[in-house]
Amino acid sequence: MKHMLALAVLAASAATGAIAQDFGFAGREFSVDLGVGVDVGPDYPGSDDAKAGPWLIWRNAGFGTPGTNESEGFAISPSFNMVGEREASDSDDLAGMADIDRAYELGLKVSYGAGPWNAFGSVRRGFDGHEGLTGEIGAKYRTDLSDRVSLWSGLSLGYGNGDYNDTYFGVNAAEAAPGRPAYDIGGGFNKASISFEARYALTDTLAVLGEVEYGKLIGDAADSPVVQDEYQPSLKLGIVRRFSFGF
Repeated sequence: MKHMLALAVLAASAATGAIAQDFGFAGREFSVDLGVGVDVGPDYPGSDDAKAGPWLIWRNAGFGTPGTNESEGFAISPSFNMVGEREASDSDDLAGMADIDRAYELGLKVSYGAGPWNAFGSVRRGFDGHEGLTGEIGAKYRTDLSDRVSLWSGLSLGYGNGDYNDTYFGVNAAEAAPGRPAYDIGGGFNKASISFEARYALTDTLAVLGEVEYGKLIGDAADSPVVQDEYQPSLKLGIVRRFSFGF
């Protein structure tokens, strides 16, 4: 999986460079915050238990003028995520449900920056735990409090196709039990989130990144009999290094 993540980063970087040349971004600079950290969030979608896991950070990617933190225009970058395993032994409410392995998600993110605004959309394909498609659409607004401190406020909607939603929110006939009827779910939006992100620059290239996200399951996902809590908060903290590539 580490090799797959590395290949995804290299492929997206190459694609970004090609697009920059094709669309006349000569003299512009592509920058991105890349790093690692800790993510404390739901054990699995719909869980009421929290669990700490790794946070692979690829943030604030975009084209801009060299020497500034402004990202302008379109940018393409990798998108990846991990979803924790779900075991029937995790909760009495899951008794009789099939176990789900940890899932790894790989895909692409397209974003558009205009001053402090950034709109984005991502799509990822799952491996191991689920084999569906999932992702988010949303927007963020940046506020620079000083030369070192920047804040982002964001809204997003998460979605999954039928395979994804059925894996985490569906109940088949064999899993049905008193108080947990069979539940068939299709694709669609499954989560709405508001997030607040802070970046503190330690040096010109090194920074500490933190994020608080408050998510809520929506639509058919929220009505699933296996959901223990519709509210899905998370806390992330990591360190990043800013990489810049001129064209």
